[in-house]
Amino acid sequence: MMADLPGHMRFCLQTGKLASLAILVSGGIVLQVLACALYNNWWPMLTLITYVLLPMPLLFFTGSGTSALISDSGNSWVNITKFLTGASAVGSVAIPVILKHAGVIGWGALAMDLSSFFVFVLAIMCYVGMGDEDSYYSIL
Repeated sequence: MMADLPGHMRFCLQTGKLASLAILVSGGIVLQVLACALYNNWWPMLTLITYVLLPMPLLFFTGSGTSALISDSGNSWVNITKFLTGASAVGSVAIPVILKHAGVIGWGALAMDLSSFFVFVLAIMCYVGMGDEDSYYSIL
């Protein structure tokens, strides 16, 4: 279907996808900052450590392809990548829950922090769902 469209139409569709990803990521950042600023407590920013660490195993051990994560290969580096990515994702949810349990943050900050995480997950899922055939550079 994309091959039948003229070049400028394909560019507009691709730009819309990139713009929606940018809006999702920006929304996640805004929610993260608001979780701290509205409640005058900057402890929820601790979650940013796990957001930075989350893509690192993917970048270092699998390269640029995401297909290795879906396959059932016996490659030990892929298994290590899956474990480290999962541990970081669990940490992204666990840190605000632990902070709330310890009484450091309130319910509102917890809700905004967790919603920020789910907006980031949605952005990542949309990015992976765009696929390789719709890459930005293939239309130029």
